[in-house]
Amino acid sequence: MSFEYIQKVPTPQEIQEEFPVAASLKEIKKERDKAIADVFTGKSDKFLVIVGPCSADNEEAVIDYVSRLAKVNDKVKDKLIIIPRIYTNKPRTTGEGYKGITSQPDPEGKPDFRQGLIAMRHMHIRAIEESGLTSADEMLYPENWGYVEDILSYVAIGARSVEDQQHRMTASGFDVPAGMKNPTSGYLTVMLNSIYAAQHPHSFLYRGYEVTTSGNPLAHCVLRGSQNKNGRNIPNYHYEDLSLVNQLYQEHDIQNPAVIVDSNHNNSGKKYREQVRIVKEVLHSRQHSDEIHKLVKGVMIESYIEEGAQKIGEGIYGKSITDPCLGWDATERLLYDIAELS
Repeated sequence: MSFEYIQKVPTPQEIQEEFPVAASLKEIKKERDKAIADVFTGKSDKFLVIVGPCSADNEEAVIDYVSRLAKVNDKVKDKLIIIPRIYTNKPRTTGEGYKGITSQPDPEGKPDFRQGLIAMRHMHIRAIEESGLTSADEMLYPENWGYVEDILSYVAIGARSVEDQQHRMTASGFDVPAGMKNPTSGYLTVMLNSIYAAQHPHSFLYRGYEVTTSGNPLAHCVLRGSQNKNGRNIPNYHYEDLSLVNQLYQEHDIQNPAVIVDSNHNNSGKKYREQVRIVKEVLHSRQHSDEIHKLVKGVMIESYIEEGAQKIGEGIYGKSITDPCLGWDATERLLYDIAELS
C-alpha cells in the first residue's frame, strides 16, 4: 500500500479533556461570540478587524503580538471588535512548504501531528488567558474542528477549500461565523454557492459517524482577490466590486448578507504595505454608500511584530516565515485609523 500509518492521534474529546477551557474563559468566549454575531446580524454597527500573522509558527511571538492587540482593543472597543488571526494550518498551492504548527510544531523539525494538535490548542487557550481575546483560524482540515470548536470565535474557509463539499458541510455545523473566501479563480458564484450550502442543514459522514447539522446563518463571503489565466492579480475590493457582491447577494436566498475584505493576498499582490491603502479605500466606500456600509462588516489584515518575511531558520523573533506581513508600528496606527474612520 502507498499509505504508511505513523501514529494514532488523540481524538478531539481526549485533547479537550487534557487541555480544558476554564469556566472564566468560556464566559469570555460566550460574550465575544455574541458581540461578533451581532455584527453579522445587523444588531451591532461595530466593525470587525481580523488581524495577525500569516501563520502562527511561534507561540511566544504570537502571544506577545496578541497581547499588544489587547491593549489597542481596550482603546477602540466602542468602535471595533479585534479578532486575532492565529492561523495554525497553512494551505500550500503546490503542496510544498511550511504547513503550519498543526503539522510541524517545530518549523525546522519533522511533521508530528500529535504534538501539533496539542500545540495548536495550547496556543489558542493561552491567547485567551493572556489577552481576553478569542481568535480566528483557518479550517484547512475539516476533521480538526473538534479540537478547537470550544475556543474559536471565527473560522475562515480558504480559497482552495471553498468548493469542497466536506468543508461546506462542516461549516454548516459551526456555531461561529464562517468566512467563505472567493476561489483563486475569482468566481463569485462559487463563493455564494458555498455560503448557501453552509447556511443549510446537511447529513454526512464525519469522523466515523453519520451526523446532521442545522445550518450556519453566519456564513458569509470574504473577498481576497483572484488571478487570471496568465497569473495576474485581479483585486476585488473596489467600490464596484462591493456593489456587485451586494447585487449578487440580493439574487440569492442567503441570510445576513455580509462581506469581509481580505486586504492582502491577490488584493494586494502580496505587497503587504498596500494593506493600509486598501483598508482605507474600503472604509471610504462604506462612507460613500449606505448599502456598502451595511454590507461590509470588516477587514482581514496580515500583520506581525516585524514587517516582511524571513526564511525558515533565520530565527528573527516575530517575523513571518510564510507570506510577508505588515509590522506592528504600522498595524497599530492603522487600527486607530480604522476606529476613527469606521
